[in-house]
Amino acid sequence: MSDTATPTSFASRIEPYMGILGPMAMIAMIALFMGAVEPARYFRMSNINQILLDAALYMPMAMAMTFVITQRGIDLSIGSVAALSAIMMAFLIKQYDFPAWVAVIICLLLGAGMGLINGLVITVFRVPDLIGTLAMDLVYRGFALVLAKGLVLARFPDLITEIGRGQTLQFLPTPVVIGLVTLIGGYFLLRATHFGRYTIAIGSNPEASAMTGISVDRHRVYAYVLMGAMAALGGLLLTGKLNAVQATSAPYFNLHVIAAVVVGGTSLFGGRASMIGSLAGVLLLSMMINALVTLRIEFFWQSVASGVVIILSVAIYTWLQKKDRDGTGGFAAAMANPDNRKVGMLAVGLCVAILVLLALGALTGGPVPA
Repeated sequence: MSDTATPTSFASRIEPYMGILGPMAMIAMIALFMGAVEPARYFRMSNINQILLDAALYMPMAMAMTFVITQRGIDLSIGSVAALSAIMMAFLIKQYDFPAWVAVIICLLLGAGMGLINGLVITVFRVPDLIGTLAMDLVYRGFALVLAKGLVLARFPDLITEIGRGQTLQFLPTPVVIGLVTLIGGYFLLRATHFGRYTIAIGSNPEASAMTGISVDRHRVYAYVLMGAMAALGGLLLTGKLNAVQATSAPYFNLHVIAAVVVGGTSLFGGRASMIGSLAGVLLLSMMINALVTLRIEFFWQSVASGVVIILSVAIYTWLQKKDRDGTGGFAAAMANPDNRKVGMLAVGLCVAILVLLALGALTGGPVPA
């Protein structure tokens, strides 16, 4: 009696890694395109440094949002949490002469407190995540507007600007170091702790998790507390980068962060997370927006491109998650299904649309001012 090993196709072998391979392929596509049309400007060190600084702003929030989305949650309030936390920090420094390091700690604790409120609204009052965090976004933004009264608070102590745009070891941007440290911490939290394992279990099946003794509501609150603290850190990084803050700061933090996490392979339907994918998603969006700026494409088209990337990513990951409609046969069987082929054609079309948009910018952009 002999066992015959069933050969495994290349597509089947790489399918589990599509969460990271997808954004990495898109990063490579953008890099190759920009290397062909604008190599001198796009790949100069100052521009690469700018891409990293832009990405670093979202890294801590992407780490926390990975936990929230993996538990089948969503947080639309992070922009307002970031703004209100930074406004409070600015008032403590400017009006009450708090030491900068004390104000920074209070800023992070305030963000965690707002995350706690979000979690309690969702778990105690049973308000859906989408509605609850959207409503709290209005509340926090309203408080920020009331406190700031239209003022722009600027010129902070060296500690704040060092956090937002300083250098570590004379060559590493401090925000990048902070962002990478939070992502590394998030990776080990996800893979090596009960909280991480419970997060994936809750996202996969909340009812079964509760039956096994996991306190689902408590762990969901933990995720929102972490999200609030990281949103406050994002507001701190933005304040240090600009050396200024106002109540309307960080208006698109929520969409950018959610897009980066979803692009990185974390499932909107819960139960699947990729911290490395979230890093790749943040880098991808920063590279794409920087490429559009380099090609002198107007701001409104940047929003169009970001939306296209989100649609493309969600469509592909949903398709891969379902595979074929019967749930068997893997990648090859999925491609044999006519409906899935249509999704694949849509994905290809959206990729072509991004390339066409980049090409139009390269052809129509005017000369660069000296």
